[in-house]
Amino acid sequence: MNTEAPYLDSLNPEQKAAVLQTDGPVMIIAGAGSGKTRVLTYRIAHLIASGVDAFNILSLTFTNKAAKEMRNRIESVAGPEARNIWMGTFHSVFAKILRIEAHKIGYQSNFTIYDSDDSKSLIKAIVKEMNLDDKIYKPNFVLSRISNAKNNLIQAHVYKKNAELVSYDETTGRGKIFEIYQEYANRCFKASAMDFDDLLLNTFKLLNNFPEVLNKYQHKFKYVMVDEYQDTNHCQYMIVKKLASVFENICVVGDDAQSIYSFRGATIRNILNFEIDYPDLKVFKLEQNYRSSETIVSAANSVIAKNKDQLEKKVWTANDSGEKIKVLRAVTDNEEGKLIAQDIFETKMTAQKMNSDFAILYRTNSQSRSMEEALRKLNVPYRIYGGLSFYQRKEIKDLIAYLRIVINPSDEQALKRIINYPARGIGNTSMQRVALLASETGQSHWEIVSNAHQYPELKAAIAKFRDFVNMIKSFAILVPTQNAYDVAMHIARSVKLLKVLNEDKTVEGVSKYENMVELLNGIKEFAEDDTNESEKDLGSYLQDIALLTDADRVDDNNDHVSLMTIHQSKGLEYKKVYVTGLEENLFPSQMSLGSRSDLEEERRLFYVAITRAEEDLVLSFATSRFRFGTLLPCEPSRFIDEIDPEFLQLERRSTLTSTKQTLGNIDRRSSDMNPPSGLRKTIAKQNQPKMIRPPATSNFEAESMHDIAEGMQVEHQRFGTGTVTKLEGNTAPEKATINFTEFGEKTLVLKFAKLKKV
Repeated sequence: MNTEAPYLDSLNPEQKAAVLQTDGPVMIIAGAGSGKTRVLTYRIAHLIASGVDAFNILSLTFTNKAAKEMRNRIESVAGPEARNIWMGTFHSVFAKILRIEAHKIGYQSNFTIYDSDDSKSLIKAIVKEMNLDDKIYKPNFVLSRISNAKNNLIQAHVYKKNAELVSYDETTGRGKIFEIYQEYANRCFKASAMDFDDLLLNTFKLLNNFPEVLNKYQHKFKYVMVDEYQDTNHCQYMIVKKLASVFENICVVGDDAQSIYSFRGATIRNILNFEIDYPDLKVFKLEQNYRSSETIVSAANSVIAKNKDQLEKKVWTANDSGEKIKVLRAVTDNEEGKLIAQDIFETKMTAQKMNSDFAILYRTNSQSRSMEEALRKLNVPYRIYGGLSFYQRKEIKDLIAYLRIVINPSDEQALKRIINYPARGIGNTSMQRVALLASETGQSHWEIVSNAHQYPELKAAIAKFRDFVNMIKSFAILVPTQNAYDVAMHIARSVKLLKVLNEDKTVEGVSKYENMVELLNGIKEFAEDDTNESEKDLGSYLQDIALLTDADRVDDNNDHVSLMTIHQSKGLEYKKVYVTGLEENLFPSQMSLGSRSDLEEERRLFYVAITRAEEDLVLSFATSRFRFGTLLPCEPSRFIDEIDPEFLQLERRSTLTSTKQTLGNIDRRSSDMNPPSGLRKTIAKQNQPKMIRPPATSNFEAESMHDIAEGMQVEHQRFGTGTVTKLEGNTAPEKATINFTEFGEKTLVLKFAKLKKV
């Protein structure tokens, strides 16, 4: 075997050893930034160079992008022969097998593949036919249960015999899920259709029930390689195990420290227990990190060391030590966004960085709002990675549409969007008639709807139109006397938008609910922002939002700041990374605190987040966040405290300083002091005394400030006590600069500031 191939010269000793070990079971533990893709690529290229037929190689990945990049790399080394490799995602490779073998399990070779919308639509129809409550049997939830069952090789006819599954369903009031699953499977089969989970389950059925098929592919795939093995579910594990059981030339690549997809059925046990399945296993550890600075690598090691369930390794780097990890403390999530946007702006100016050098990571999608708003105000281009902009998400647009029509009933698009959402029995036929009448009479849709009784064509929907119009008019009455938040919250509750979203307990449903709450939090911030001279009514808010969400400004280049959840960041890298919202019950998530395994997965998620950074890493948290319109205190995340304090630097920053002023004082913008051990507890203790309590439990009553004077001691509901240092105004004071004991200097517009004398 030729071991002197030129492509081997670029590998370090451990990488090279993993490439050259072509036979037998191999596990490559690849730490973050250790060059695993290069190793996998060269290993396949080396197999071909060593005389292995490319048709006998199976390489499984988790994304089409990864498969495409890998194939191109292999082709550049091994030539056009690389095109003959069976390479792709689990779903694409297994679909290919099923196209050939489907007739054996009763499917046509040209079977349809259902996407999630197809599946949900079918489940919705089944629920209706079975006369079940669709508010209880929500398609998202039911599909999630069916998906989890399939990933664990539990077929429909077996589901009802599983006491644990049935008991859970009955406990949650959904005891008919097994019947829905059975009917769903039957309907898919009749239609010769498979959903994404079926592509895996049916491949397993083929291999398990038809020995000749199993034998065929066992001898075809003499070499099996699996990337991101820590993300495999039970079904994928079983298929791979069956395919590799003859020759046992199986190579899996992964990192247990980056196993973060248990909510999708992935199990870390697959990689932790791999040696049990293959006692002759050869293990190679890629421990040299080529991506990040020594400080970032060491910090990541100090965090992940807290996990008990892990494979032993020590990631290291020969890179420079680099900058210390900065910890940003903000008063609110809004200020957190401003601090980060300001830091990006300054770094670009002083270090000549591109926008694409920056990434902002968060635990949940709802956290993007404050970041987006702050970046827009500084004209920093950005892109939401793997998802919609906050204000483009359906649930957000739904509530905004209600607010728009209350302000302007002639808003046709808003009317169309919400007239039957949530469902109130106004169908497409009725709205088509409204559109026709509006066209014929030259009136607005609202005018037609408001006077539906005048049109015989609308007779069937008159009562429903009347109820809708009366509801919108009742909302409009509130606008002149109440601020934007009070009106928005009233609407969200009255039309049951919050209730509808809150009842959906799937991952997707929870995310939508969090987004809605975040929108309301943003409106609350707008209504209570004493530093903003604009009015606080609903019309002013909508104007503000309209300017922020101008979708006509198309960014034609790729130079933008990336915003994404940490899950979406896996496999990516950036010069400077901001990990935001590092607060207890947010990150780690409140739902992860019930068991050690869940908490350890949250810690692995944090590990993934910080190892995306090449040069600079910033961790940020807010000491308070709005929750249902109430400002609640937050405790810094335990994960900050788990980083060795020698790698941290506590930033002393405030959005009170303008960008221009800050740029003039770059050298003095931060403190170089190392935070003491127990940073989380220290900061939490500092923040606690002045934290704002919910208004419901406070006796705070604002007073008239007509006699306000410099030197006066005053109290603010949010910022606590402070001293008036400066007054501005022509005939009477209009603005006051107040030095607050806890939150420093703030300039407030007296018209909106809620103050009382101390």
